[in-house]
Amino acid sequence: MGQARNPDDLLPSGVVSEEGDVPSPGKATRNRKSRIGCMSTRRPYVGGNWKMHGELAAAVELTENLVAAIGNTVIEVDIAIFPPFPYLQAVGHALGHAAILLGGQDCAAHLEGAHTGQTSPAMIADLGGKVALVGHSERRHELGESDAVVAAKARAALAAELQPVICVGETLAQREAGNALQVVEKQVRAALEGLSAPQVGRVVVAYEPVWAIGTGMTATPDDAQSAHAMIRTLLGELYDAQLAGSVRIIYGGSVKAANAAELFAAPDVDGGLIGGASLKVEDFSSICRAASSS
Repeated sequence: MGQARNPDDLLPSGVVSEEGDVPSPGKATRNRKSRIGCMSTRRPYVGGNWKMHGELAAAVELTENLVAAIGNTVIEVDIAIFPPFPYLQAVGHALGHAAILLGGQDCAAHLEGAHTGQTSPAMIADLGGKVALVGHSERRHELGESDAVVAAKARAALAAELQPVICVGETLAQREAGNALQVVEKQVRAALEGLSAPQVGRVVVAYEPVWAIGTGMTATPDDAQSAHAMIRTLLGELYDAQLAGSVRIIYGGSVKAANAAELFAAPDVDGGLIGGASLKVEDFSSICRAASSS
């Protein structure tokens, strides 16, 4: 990754905001098959986003039970869990020496400073965190985070040596208007603005259609593959085929133990970002095993 340590040096220039017209579809948007690499060349990735659920004792118990249930699956799959911020340290302690990664559900766009109520990516790293979600749709739509803010947070995460999991996805209205891939392409372009190839090599992209998050509705494997292939093709256009073939692109949106294997079998789907099912030990461990077999 780059050597810059000050996130202000990593802020994007000319980033398109969330507002404004959806751009005309580019080559990547029109290409439904990436033809770049295959899942067998990429290590699967599964993240468990606990969102705003649980209490301290329950968080510790869940962590301990997950470590036991997941067992040796971590040999074949990168697995991360994202507890609420107040429980980050306790969950880190409960993980012990397990190879499961600890992550923040968000991070600030600054490493330190007068930013009341925000959590620095450097603080997450100080507690043993290795990953941070940025751009989750619940922050984009509930808190109004723009593409520019998401990009700045990704750069701050990289400056703190965290791996950004950059979340992108369209709303139901955007999908019904036929703009799903254009919206996702716009979000990906903005999030990666100004990043070097080595920096992008550390990123995970999470495609989460907003209409499928917590609704019980799930994109079909063909829907997921179409979006993932477009993102991978776009990475090839922005950087090169080798990088595009190495970046993990994971799917999120009502992934369950029952549908994980089918979704992960798509050639450009490299795992999942799991919401509700990550709070259930058997379900989440089963999803991790499905990723290891994909």
